[in-house]
Amino acid sequence: MMAPIEFIQIPSSINHTEPLMKAIAYYASLPISDAKSLQDIELPEPVAGPRDLLVEVKAISVNPVDTKVRQNAAPENGAAKVLGWDVAGVVKAVGSDVTLFKAGDKVFYAGSIARAGGNSELHVVDERIVGHMPRSLGFAEAAALPLTAITAWELLFERLQISEGSTDQGQSLLIVGAAGGVGSILTQLANQLTGLKVIGTASRAQTRDWVSDLGADLVIDHSQPLSEELKRAGITSVTHVASLTQTDQHLPQLVEALAPQGKLALIDDPKSLDISLLKRKSLSLHWEFMYTRSLFETPDMIEQHKLLNRVAELIDAGTLKTTVGEHFGVINAANLRRAHELLESGKAKGKIVLEGF
Repeated sequence: MMAPIEFIQIPSSINHTEPLMKAIAYYASLPISDAKSLQDIELPEPVAGPRDLLVEVKAISVNPVDTKVRQNAAPENGAAKVLGWDVAGVVKAVGSDVTLFKAGDKVFYAGSIARAGGNSELHVVDERIVGHMPRSLGFAEAAALPLTAITAWELLFERLQISEGSTDQGQSLLIVGAAGGVGSILTQLANQLTGLKVIGTASRAQTRDWVSDLGADLVIDHSQPLSEELKRAGITSVTHVASLTQTDQHLPQLVEALAPQGKLALIDDPKSLDISLLKRKSLSLHWEFMYTRSLFETPDMIEQHKLLNRVAELIDAGTLKTTVGEHFGVINAANLRRAHELLESGKAKGKIVLEGF
């Protein structure tokens, strides 16, 4: 009779051979003033799946989505949650089925909200949502672009279905919150690639100048009733609205400002929205969420790869410019807490970027 097999338990400290990387994460949803709200930690390096790129992260930028997830999504079972959905970096390795990129390529992307974020030294991402980085930009300037560029592009050309080309079709676009990250790109796209009359809103002298410089035909103050501000500027109505912030507060004014059969697109997260106000004018409502394609792995997911490449070409041609507002230094917890704090204050102009570990 065989002797029973004995299993020897190897202490986990000996077993831990996987390489580690620096990352910034959180373990509990805490106010940003708390030093533990974002922490410097080490995590195992990620491994690329068949369609993934393994990217060496060189720069990141911070978006409102980071603050919303940190405040509302508590990590499960004591795990560390890594945020960060704007990355510029270099491809270190590629999965077995990758065809669009090779090791050494410089890339930029906004990633997927269903996977770990990019605030780490290494990151994995599906090649179909990655673009080749603009050749004329450094990593920090490039990192400012992907999430806002995808959002602005999809909102303008896919949700509102504005056609490209400079022909004036008598259409106008009111951009509420034109000085923010998405607004800064949307204003440029609408000005440079369409025949729209572009009206941006901003509430401070500094942000009004920023929006004018980006190409808005007119800038009005969103701390005042918007339809009245438009009338004061001689505009009776607009055909399209891109509401990027405080949609619930502005909704009655937006309905008032829109021409009958107009289109209203939004990207923010109002607690509730009374859409019965849209009925009388037969207004249509369009929600833009740039993570939809990657979240559901839609058949047209590769469109984000194509549009990021197009944005890179427009940047390199001088048609679009990057929207870096502030460079907050190296990628660490202290600097990311400062960035979250500024975004939560609602006073950010353009994008906040961080670079290097």
